Amino acid sequence: MNYQVLLYYHYTTIENPEAFAEEHLQACKDLNLKGRVLVAAEGINGTVSGTVQDTNAYMDMMRNNPLFEGIVFKIDEAEGHAFKKMKCRLRPELVNLSLEDDVNPKEITGRYLSPAEFMEEMQREDTVVLDVRNTYEYDVGHFRGAIRPEVETFRDTPAWVRANRELFEGKRVLTYCTGGIRCEKFSGWLKREGIGEDVGQLHGGIVTYGKDPVAKGQLWDGQMYVFDERITVPINQVEHVVVGKDHYDGTPCERYIKCANPECNKHILASEENEAKHLGGCSLECAKHPRNRYIAKHNLSEEYVIEVMEQLEVRFGTSV
Repeated sequence: MNYQVLLYYHYTTIENPEAFAEEHLQACKDLNLKGRVLVAAEGINGTVSGTVQDTNAYMDMMRNNPLFEGIVFKIDEAEGHAFKKMKCRLRPELVNLSLEDDVNPKEITGRYLSPAEFMEEMQREDTVVLDVRNTYEYDVGHFRGAIRPEVETFRDTPAWVRANRELFEGKRVLTYCTGGIRCEKFSGWLKREGIGEDVGQLHGGIVTYGKDPVAKGQLWDGQMYVFDERITVPINQVEHVVVGKDHYDGTPCERYIKCANPECNKHILASEENEAKHLGGCSLECAKHPRNRYIAKHNLSEEYVIEVMEQLEVRFGTSV
């Protein structure tokens, strides 16, 4: 394969993040990269794709910058670009926790665990494993037995943990996320809050765990959600267990779509057949939306849409 996808982050102090973001965007474009990079005063968080030559040049550029000394890149082979455009955005935080008193991972964070250590520790009876990603990420794949916080966004997780503190009392807490950046902050927050007897984090995230020659992705069920055109990627090298369930009928499914209602955009798992039956809407209301993207994309006739809507009316017992 002639392309690579890079995933990385680095907490460091960037004195003028706005100017840095502008310059970094141009540098990425000069290297023909595509992807999404977030820049804040506290550092950088990105994922980009490009040819092997261009992505290697990008890694060299970053490693030669004293600001990013020690930066680690997770590398996936790819058949082409994983993104359509190159974006570099300025943000107040690299990951949005919106805490009144922010956590600095360079000052407080959970114990770093290698994939092999994480695999061993999560099987202990005195340990709970906490997934700090979004629910739609969890639903398509997660570590066996991991806790799924009922939250819509990452910034809602602290409130959920406080409300369910009893789950962690007297327990060792292990956290994990895609590449590690969310755990850097959240494990630090857990320590500061005094939640759990001990707090650890999967160093390098799920991505690193799936490539580790010892762990081999074991005890991971399903696929891992990624924020690019691939949508999901495999992790467990030993066995594949499907945990995702079709939004419409609950059958095993690992195909993600976004609700066809542009004002909803909910991530749902759905087979092509069920997506078509429901015109891509996560609900009857969304299927009826006047700007339904599924209808527009497939250039469906008015007669056909009316016919499908009538079928949905019967199925849901609701007037269309």
